[in-house]
Amino acid sequence: MEELTVFSKLQEIDTPQQIAIHDGGREQMRRIAEHRAWMRNIRRERPDTETAYRIGVYIRYFNQTKYENYLYYHKKQFADTIALCPKWTLFDFYIDEGSSTPSMENAPEWSRLLEDCMEDRIDLILTQKVSNVTKHPDEIALLSRLLAAKKHPTGIYFISEDIFTLASYYQADLLDTFFLPDTDERKALPGSEKEGIAP
Repeated sequence: MEELTVFSKLQEIDTPQQIAIHDGGREQMRRIAEHRAWMRNIRRERPDTETAYRIGVYIRYFNQTKYENYLYYHKKQFADTIALCPKWTLFDFYIDEGSSTPSMENAPEWSRLLEDCMEDRIDLILTQKVSNVTKHPDEIALLSRLLAAKKHPTGIYFISEDIFTLASYYQADLLDTFFLPDTDERKALPGSEKEGIAP
């Protein structure tokens, strides 16, 4: 099976209509549009279909769809597409329900998926889009770095945005430490003065 066919089939997997209202939505859409324009000018990298991956599929499911048994067929589409790659193994589905974009800490199945990644059970996360995971893109940037820094790196492939976090053109970003605070800028946590805890 050609790599193009696999990713075309992933693109065909439909997702239920979701309501995602949050501050910064326009800014996020603008940044995604800029990123897509940049990606049109480079050689695209996706997960290699010839690499052995143990895959965790993350689905944000909102049960307002015109299809009966939607979730069953949605999972089947993923399973059938993954089966096109003999070296890819479906480890598990991780499904959180809800109509709006979650906070990562309030998504139990996403948390279970990350735990499996940290325990080296998962090599690749497949999910439909960034907004299924979080309303804060900076969280994904930090998480991508943490997963890439593991001894056995774990990548995330966002199907709708066609973003693979372990692509070579992201390597410099993955090693960037700008998100770490400067020691001079660290502040004490609220209440730590009472406890005698230094920042």
